[in-house]
Amino acid sequence: MSEANEKHDGSELGALGDEDSGPTLPVNPELEDALREAVESVESHEKEAAEAVDIDDELAKSRDRLIRLQADFENFRRRALSERHDLYQYGHENLVKDLLLTVDNLDRAIGHARESGGGDLENFLQGVELVQQEFLGILENHAVSEVEAFGKMFDPAVHEAMAQVPDGSVAPNTVTEVLQKGYQLREHLLRPARVMVAKAPEAGKENTGEASD
Repeated sequence: MSEANEKHDGSELGALGDEDSGPTLPVNPELEDALREAVESVESHEKEAAEAVDIDDELAKSRDRLIRLQADFENFRRRALSERHDLYQYGHENLVKDLLLTVDNLDRAIGHARESGGGDLENFLQGVELVQQEFLGILENHAVSEVEAFGKMFDPAVHEAMAQVPDGSVAPNTVTEVLQKGYQLREHLLRPARVMVAKAPEAGKENTGEASD
């Protein structure tokens, strides 16, 4: 075999060798797009799964906070009810303690009057007056005051008119007599003052001072 033939055969063998190095696939855009979408879908699912775990964790924390808040509110409600009950039952404790001293003094005055056989009436009255003053002082210390009535204009907010009396010496609707004193606790009316109220005498009639309904 000649050298030319050997060279020729060698080139052909080389070409065949290159072809045998492995088959190659042509580029397919649709296949690449599908592969890319598959990868993105997997990544998206993984992200959603991670977010779902975070949401579950936040829900669990929120649930725990809600349970604690409910427990705190229930404890607060129980304390409030207990304090309200105690206030209703014992809120006037200080007033009662002060009044007990007045009761003691009144007992002493009555006991002294009995020992004297009722002959020392003047001293007994003085003792009762002292007890009354002490009692009124206790009421004042607890923000209880007497409703002003005598000589004042009738006020239906704090006065209760029991009758009207013709009286030309004062202006109509003036309180001329207090039948029962009224009291108020600060701005809250405990009971109105029961009073007699003046009205203008009828023409041609003198002031009789008799009450009329």
